[in-house]
Amino acid sequence: MSLKGKAYIVGAYEHPTRKAVDRSVAQLHADVARGALADAGLSLSDVDGFFCAGDIPGWSAPGTGPFSIVEYLGLQLRHLDTTESWGSAYINHVEHAVEAIVAGKCRVALITMAGRPRAEAARPDRMHGQVMDTPEFAFEAPYKPVVTNVYGMVAKRHMYEHGTTSDQLAWIKVAASHHAQHNAHAMLRNVVTVDEVLNSPMVSDPLHRLDCCVISDGGGALVVVHPEVAQGLKRPLITPTGAGYAIRQLNGGYFDILKSGGVQSGRQAFEQAGVTPHDIQYASLYDSFTITVLVQLENLGFCAEGQGGRFVADGGLISGIGKLPVNTDGGGLCNNHPANRGGMTKVIEAVRQLRGEAHPDVQVPDCRLALAHGTGGQLGGRHGSATLILERE
Repeated sequence: MSLKGKAYIVGAYEHPTRKAVDRSVAQLHADVARGALADAGLSLSDVDGFFCAGDIPGWSAPGTGPFSIVEYLGLQLRHLDTTESWGSAYINHVEHAVEAIVAGKCRVALITMAGRPRAEAARPDRMHGQVMDTPEFAFEAPYKPVVTNVYGMVAKRHMYEHGTTSDQLAWIKVAASHHAQHNAHAMLRNVVTVDEVLNSPMVSDPLHRLDCCVISDGGGALVVVHPEVAQGLKRPLITPTGAGYAIRQLNGGYFDILKSGGVQSGRQAFEQAGVTPHDIQYASLYDSFTITVLVQLENLGFCAEGQGGRFVADGGLISGIGKLPVNTDGGGLCNNHPANRGGMTKVIEAVRQLRGEAHPDVQVPDCRLALAHGTGGQLGGRHGSATLILERE
């Protein structure tokens, strides 16, 4: 059954900071909550459902975690959801919010994320969630897997299987930079060339420095409401129509490194929405690395397996030029990757496009159907994939 018309995204806000030297994580949550609610024309007193993940204080340390943020914001709730799925969590939370609204558990759902990895100088090579007592640790630690070399392994395999080139991967960064030049808050606003990407230092063969995303502080928030609430607000009606979620496990090493959870989550989302990849006018795709985008394009069905390199080459992802505008805010490669959890910003930019509020130089004309996709964890390793299809009524 389609999600269409069951609930609406009426508020979206991306924190402008990229280095929060004067804000705590709790303050960042409060900033984005107020920003999204103001965008919707609502207030904290209207919120009766709260959705968050493990970026909140106290989650993995002594304290009350999500309860602390609920109290910090002064929320009076009927429903709380703290589902943790890393970078895909906030896309997943939109689906959960719609389900909670349909079930009568809440009418105004607030989704927030925030973090300070840049200000706190968090190690970018630290594995997501690695702890000594996880069951896989003894089997994987001897191989020294970190984020960069795992993604480098995926890129190298794609090159081996399909003849993909570093030049083609570089075009994904080039597209992001063309978009980021129009974003006043983007960390990297200079347009780069393919040669500049290839001449940047090698990080993990075949990935160069400019194939990698930025690390930033900040966050974002969304407000999802019951249709009756939406009708009383003066905001464009953006409704989720399809959603999917899938966990991709390693199966003891017997798996295809080029197949992400997006194969299943994308199929679920398209079937529920009743549309195909060819119907999508704009896509927000998780871009921790250039290879992340290329694999998702294939896994979600925007191009055939092995054809991702040709699809992105020569400006294929640049708005107004290419076949499919992708990450028109500059994405994680150039704009913002808050707390290493990019799923939130993917939904926010999709909402901007559907509202017609993206920068004029990257706005997709008459954009009515968009997709947001997030990866929580690592391609090439265990992860969860979330896909969300949004429509403007």
